[in-house]
Amino acid sequence: MSAPATGQPPVDGGGGSIEMGRELAHPPKDGVSNLRFSRSSDRLLVSSWEKTVRLYDVQANAPMGVVLTHKGPVLDCCFHDDDSGFSASADHIVRSSYRLGSHDGAVSCVEYSYDQGQVITGSWDKTIKCWDPRGVNGPQEHALIGTHNQPERVYSLSLAGYKLVVATAGRHVNVYDLRRMSEPEQRRMSFLSYQTRCVECYPNGTGFALGSVEGRVAMDFFDQTAAGLSKRYAFKCHRLNEGGRIVVYPVNAITFHPSYGTFATGGADGFVYTWDGESQKKLFQYPKYETSIAALSFSRDGSLLAVASSYTHEKGNIDHPPDKIFIRDVNDLEVKPRRATNLAPPQ
Repeated sequence: MSAPATGQPPVDGGGGSIEMGRELAHPPKDGVSNLRFSRSSDRLLVSSWEKTVRLYDVQANAPMGVVLTHKGPVLDCCFHDDDSGFSASADHIVRSSYRLGSHDGAVSCVEYSYDQGQVITGSWDKTIKCWDPRGVNGPQEHALIGTHNQPERVYSLSLAGYKLVVATAGRHVNVYDLRRMSEPEQRRMSFLSYQTRCVECYPNGTGFALGSVEGRVAMDFFDQTAAGLSKRYAFKCHRLNEGGRIVVYPVNAITFHPSYGTFATGGADGFVYTWDGESQKKLFQYPKYETSIAALSFSRDGSLLAVASSYTHEKGNIDHPPDKIFIRDVNDLEVKPRRATNLAPPQ
């Protein structure tokens, strides 16, 4: 990825007839906030504004039950093991099968580090917190390892090994090493001009992609040398010609293919695209879904893509289609790079 930031979209690298996927039975009825595949099976964890986290067996197309509940909307979730996970809620609480802890504001995101055995949460109280789910401070609170102040409200987190990327309001981005959390390794600003909506680390751990509310994705790197800075670039996406004018939609979700290092984006325009970040090409465009794409997740081997079609209120409080989750069977034509990519994880 040697091109500088251009603002131009990658070139279309392919085409074909693609279906939306099979609809998952019994989805949440109020606003999907996130969904994630397990690292060890085709189970899917789904958080929503109906104050629950649900677990699904995707192959059986069957819900396995509500595994977590809150008093407020659940804004994020992640797996712990194949049967349990962690949740972040607008009620300020972080939960697993027990109350893990709390923030002073809505908890917007949660990640679990398998390398460190820690839960990391980000909040609108302008902090991130690290928790050890194995240790207990008392009957209600599990071990709080540390609290780390952020420059603004935390909107998104992503992990790659020991690297933690924190994206906040005001376009701030902090990069931490989980083994040395006293200070960020890097404090920087997104080189996009508008608010960050989501961040996702590259599978090979060399950098991260940022999605913004202004229909752009930035491809950035941890290497801050001149050579590293020369590799970063941004491109436009999720923009539609509506009645002769270009309407720009937020990029709500980014997910990387676990084998190829290519990635999918989902926007409030209802479209999902796949991209080859290394060659700066668009690989595929899926048919338009009924409403906003709220979340995306590839399965552990990349053979499935979960798509949450769920209105994200970019046009205010209007009538909208019901929330649906689709499971797509992914073929190589949709996600395989046209040439070898350096974003893929090491074999």
